[in-house]
Amino acid sequence: MKIDHLGIAVKEISSALGFWGDALGLENVHEEEVEDQKVRVAMLPIGETNIELLEPTAEDSPIAKFLEKRGGGIHHIAVEVEDIAASLSKMKSEGFRLIDEEPRIGAGGCLIAFVHPKSTGGVLMELVEKQNGNEGYQE
Repeated sequence: MKIDHLGIAVKEISSALGFWGDALGLENVHEEEVEDQKVRVAMLPIGETNIELLEPTAEDSPIAKFLEKRGGGIHHIAVEVEDIAASLSKMKSEGFRLIDEEPRIGAGGCLIAFVHPKSTGGVLMELVEKQNGNEGYQE
């Protein structure tokens, strides 16, 4: 297992790139809209992981609600797993609260699922399984 990315909620990706891109020199290698999550994402590699900037595309999106309640900042930590279905099954059988009991498609075509913060000590966790040799978020 490894950390795939740190999800950071921002009002606008273009503004956030002023720090992450310009000040730190990170390259925005992939940007896409994930319609079912009502979010636009930008992936910026840093070492063996990524910074994922999350911009809401609708007022009722989870990211918009997060920004309204808490302001910008770290939204979630994503860990890469080899078998997301097996990981979810194990967590469910051990009594952990899941937001997603079945994986869904996320950014970059990866399978994703979220684990509720009440089961992780207050941190929203995302599980990520790369598909078909997809090792990154390159355009």
